[in-house]
Amino acid sequence: MSLDTVTLQCFLAVSDSGSFTKAANRVGRTQSAISQQIAKLETLVGKSFFNRGHDLSLTTEGEIFLAYAKQIYSLHRESLDRFKEPDLQGEIRFGLPEDFATVILSDVLVDFSRLHPRIILNVECDLTINILEGFKADKFDLILIKMAPPNNFIQQTTLWKEPVKWIGKPELLPIINENTVVPLVLSPKPCVYRERAIHALEKAGIKWRLAYTSPSYAGKMAAIRAGLGISIIQEALIPDYLTQLENKILPSIPELPISFIKKQNHNKAIESLEYFLLKKLRSL
Repeated sequence: MSLDTVTLQCFLAVSDSGSFTKAANRVGRTQSAISQQIAKLETLVGKSFFNRGHDLSLTTEGEIFLAYAKQIYSLHRESLDRFKEPDLQGEIRFGLPEDFATVILSDVLVDFSRLHPRIILNVECDLTINILEGFKADKFDLILIKMAPPNNFIQQTTLWKEPVKWIGKPELLPIINENTVVPLVLSPKPCVYRERAIHALEKAGIKWRLAYTSPSYAGKMAAIRAGLGISIIQEALIPDYLTQLENKILPSIPELPISFIKKQNHNKAIESLEYFLLKKLRSL
């Protein structure tokens, strides 16, 4: 008995989704087929990789194997994309928030377009809620959003929960205290960051005011850099020119779920783009 990529794909899907049912939907197989692949894998290595209780979770051996499985499967996909004929073609409509686009899109576009020159990427940046509504209206083929995917979407990939931090100029820290009205730099409604920042401050009983608002990521970063106020952002996306702010007054912000959602009748071109994006995001 040998290890194959189908088994690895099933293992990765189960470990990522925490459910045999969700994993089956993701890879297009039955739940029993997924269970058989996991049983086959555990028999092959002689270890149990999952705690099968009320909540499915990885064992210690499963966590160790997960790192190897990701590397092996990634190399498998990369080698196929590198040497196969660039026969994928068509248009992919992709929606994502502007801050993600600023950090990841340039590298992904270069690598993806080099391997698939016949595919046209139609990229649109917007707030998470607007992107999700656009997906529901069949405006996008693939979206990346800052929230857990709605339960009614079958084909979905929840990447992880990302730490969120306060950012701003360090010169503002000494003036932030119990009597301060905290100046905020935020996007207009509806914005996931805006809701979380305001909710956290009000829950902690801290007064706030809106100092600057713009839907533009570049505009908000410029305002923060100029010292107009503070804001929150995912830790992995904090620019080098801004500082993570920490003091006893500013409340902690809950982690932010990051999710992919793709069309149920997706094609190989969409799968290939998703793979490139996942590879980039997991390296941040």
